[in-house]
Amino acid sequence: MNLIQAWSGAKKRLETAGLAGPVIDARLLVEAAADATRTDIVTDPYRELTDEQEARLEDYLTRREHREPVSQILGRKGFWKIMLNVNDQVLTPRPDTESVVDAVMEAFPDAAARISVLDLGVGSGAILLAVLSERPAARGLGVDVSEEALAVARDNAAHLGLASRCALLRGDWTQGLASDGFDLVVCNPPYIATAEIETLEPEVKRYEPRLALDGGPDGLDAYRLLAPEILRVLKPGGRFAVEIGYDQRVAVEALFRAAGAADVATRPDLGLRDRVVTGAKKPLESRD
Repeated sequence: MNLIQAWSGAKKRLETAGLAGPVIDARLLVEAAADATRTDIVTDPYRELTDEQEARLEDYLTRREHREPVSQILGRKGFWKIMLNVNDQVLTPRPDTESVVDAVMEAFPDAAARISVLDLGVGSGAILLAVLSERPAARGLGVDVSEEALAVARDNAAHLGLASRCALLRGDWTQGLASDGFDLVVCNPPYIATAEIETLEPEVKRYEPRLALDGGPDGLDAYRLLAPEILRVLKPGGRFAVEIGYDQRVAVEALFRAAGAADVATRPDLGLRDRVVTGAKKPLESRD
């Protein structure tokens, strides 16, 4: 089997399985299995796979047919401008979440800004590490209740050369953190209503950690706890950016306003769906 045959056959198998995005998935799996690049497939399409590479591709395709995410099959996922290691202990970073990083870049446009960043529910480290990669004078703290997730984040921080600028600690949200400590707080909390989880795609409900998905009966449990706590740990004038579900803007904005936040607004993702609630802690001179 050569590269073009492998790609064509992989596409056909994934199409037959009814998977969305079979062309991209097939290419990624063939590239990984055959130790090839996209350029190799175009410029050297008749390069033959070894027996070991064919066996690896067969394993990858079988797993994908059973709806295991490509990111977990390959153990990596691109996010923003960085590549992250991932597994079934963390959410697979999604393009929608890059909207959180966009919001941070706008709020802190100075690339040399010496900001302190807190990422609550850090998971793979996607948001925190993307921000640190763009703001080389920044330092960060990532908190997660899952030690398994923190192990993934530590690995990612190390291979991106960012471990010296971030600490990763096991904890329950902001518990134990001092007030007025951070210039920026980011968070992608669980926000799926419990009853809705079983309606999600198999890639999500079977392979991603329930702890990172389940937001309680209405999906808002984490925000009720986090809104006042995020305001507590922010420095006066500090800013926050939290991811939300597409239909949660009104409720989440109201929670942050009730907690005393200023400049509360929502920005869309690439699909123009409500995705990130942003705001600030009032400066000392204007606080009630």
